[in-house]
Amino acid sequence: MQTQIKEEPNQEVDPIGRENDFQLVDNHLTPEDFVHLKTATGFIERPLAQVCKALANDLFDVSIRYEGTMVGMGRLVGDGAMYWYLQDIIVQPEYQGQGIGRMIVNRLLEYIKENAMPGTKIEIGLTAVKGKEPFYEKFGFSSGSSGMKKWMEIDI
Repeated sequence: MQTQIKEEPNQEVDPIGRENDFQLVDNHLTPEDFVHLKTATGFIERPLAQVCKALANDLFDVSIRYEGTMVGMGRLVGDGAMYWYLQDIIVQPEYQGQGIGRMIVNRLLEYIKENAMPGTKIEIGLTAVKGKEPFYEKFGFSSGSSGMKKWMEIDI
C-alpha cells in the first residue's frame, strides 16, 4: 500500500494554535507507536508480535502526528464489504479536545465511502469507551442494546 499524507486543518477552536500542524497519515501505523499510544492512555499492553499481526490484518489505519510525534490513531477492521468496524480510536490526553478524534473518524468514514460497494447497505460498528458515546453520536452512531464482548486468554 502506498502511504498517502494529507493535512486537514482543524476547524475547531485550538487554544494552543496548532490547527495547521497536525499531519494525517494513512496506513503508516507502526506496532511500536500503537503499543505506546495504547499504554499511554491506560489500555493493556499487547505483545509486539500480536500487534504486528493485527495491523497486517486491518483494512485501513490512520495516524495523526504533531511535530513528528504520534498523538492519535484509528483503525478500520472488518470484511470490507458488509461489516466495517472502527477500532482503536485513541488520542493522547494532552491533545484531546483539538479536533484530532474528529479528523480520525472522518478519515475512516471517508475510506469506507470510497471502498464500499456502490448500491449496497453496510453496517459500521464501534465500541465506545464509557462516557465517549456523545462524541460518536455526532457522526450518526447510536447505542445498540446488544453490544456484548468476551475476553479470552489463549494458553501457550
